Amino acid sequence: MNALHINGNDLSLESVREVATERRAVLLAPDAREAVMLARSVVDDIVASDKVAYAITTGVGKLSDVRIAGDQIRELQVNLVRSHAVGVGEPLSQPETRAMMLLRANSLAKGHSGVRPIVIDTLCEMLNRGVTPVIPSQGSVGASGDLAPLAHLALALIGEGECLDEKGAWGPSSDALKRAQIKPLVLEAKETISLINGTQAMLAVGTLALLAAEALVDSADVLGGLSCDALKGTDAAFDERIHQARPHPGQIKSAANLRRMLEGSQIRESHRTCGRVQDAYSLRCIPQVHGAVRDTLAYCRSVFETEANSAVDNPLVFIRDRKDTQGDVISGGNFHGEPLAFALDFLAIALSALAGISERRIERLVNPALSEGLPPFLAPGAGLNSGFMMPQVTAAALVSENKVLAHPASVDSITTSGNKEDFVSMGMTAAIKLKRIVENTRNVLAIEAMAVAQALDMLAPLKSSKRGQAVHAAIRSVCPAMEKDRVMYPDLAGISALIATGKLAEVLG
Repeated sequence: MNALHINGNDLSLESVREVATERRAVLLAPDAREAVMLARSVVDDIVASDKVAYAITTGVGKLSDVRIAGDQIRELQVNLVRSHAVGVGEPLSQPETRAMMLLRANSLAKGHSGVRPIVIDTLCEMLNRGVTPVIPSQGSVGASGDLAPLAHLALALIGEGECLDEKGAWGPSSDALKRAQIKPLVLEAKETISLINGTQAMLAVGTLALLAAEALVDSADVLGGLSCDALKGTDAAFDERIHQARPHPGQIKSAANLRRMLEGSQIRESHRTCGRVQDAYSLRCIPQVHGAVRDTLAYCRSVFETEANSAVDNPLVFIRDRKDTQGDVISGGNFHGEPLAFALDFLAIALSALAGISERRIERLVNPALSEGLPPFLAPGAGLNSGFMMPQVTAAALVSENKVLAHPASVDSITTSGNKEDFVSMGMTAAIKLKRIVENTRNVLAIEAMAVAQALDMLAPLKSSKRGQAVHAAIRSVCPAMEKDRVMYPDLAGISALIATGKLAEVLG
């Protein structure tokens, strides 16, 4: 895989995934290096002339009226890193931390932060040589960005704190950098504030959650189609004309997927002349619900892609004259996480609905009053065997947990920094909650997958569509049919992993 050349303007979420999980190499693009050097020259001029500029020759936050000069400037950089590295709780995963490092480097590469190129180069070298800072996940209120998590990242850059090395060993950052032959940085004016002001922690967690969620919605269409077939539902509600009359893009896409899943099904043909007029909402309204989730994902992707290519620290440097390196340093609030916090909360709500409607389909598959002739709880010898009685309970528990976790974090705020930072986003809280919702939703879909595969077995010799048969075979590749009660949690874990890879969704391709 070719190295990724970052410039702050065109980083894709797919590239974030490649660096985070596939260890794609990262380099600063030559044109971006020039822009970074120009912005740095403006900062150097301010320091040399002892002008007053926030976070360059002053303290930060409530202490912005305190002048800093001379040798104190370097001391300030170290003090800021150490004083802000106060995170607690479970560390971010290695992929999340690597995504955070890349996103921070890309934002600095935009050329508005005033850092030296070596700061970005060091971040890239840490990525390329497998040195991953240990970043506690708690401690950010989402403005002035993710201060505490990013301070732990900056701590590793100066050779302090803790890191995982290329072999996964946890130890002092100084040792990990030494083994990787990376020299710790001595930070100069403004560089600490440029490293710790930003939204990259919430964005990293949110980006990887979004990419996982995009695989879930395709799998949900596949499983929803199979459940509709197994429950002898009608495909009339998926007629293209219905969805063109209400042309939300996601709804149109999901309806098309459902038509394809039922195309050629013997099960569907076996009851085409039955007297049922219409199905319950959990079948009939799959395009409307899944489609709304799709449209939410598309919105969140747009927000995340914009943020990934934004300058989000404070103050920002703007070049007026490239020849004379004239520039302005302007203090603002691009570090505020509200755009991300709203999107993260919206995504959590949407995925909760995706899990919720899946659980209702599971209930219809296992409930003999609703399942159109299937055995109670899909159990061979029901009574002696409990079958899928308890998996539905687990799905109900996960769906109910999602309802609690989906409460928006972004409606909250709390005053910090001596009332200077008096309205914050809580975006990192939204991101951390979203991770759990993604996992819960994947597990609910895994339960639906296992249940619908069992239902299809019980409808033999009638077969589902060719696509349905392919999905059934994929599920059976990790989970044999239930001939009598057995321990099911390993099966559910295997199916959940299968869904995460996108394997079930491949039939739509």
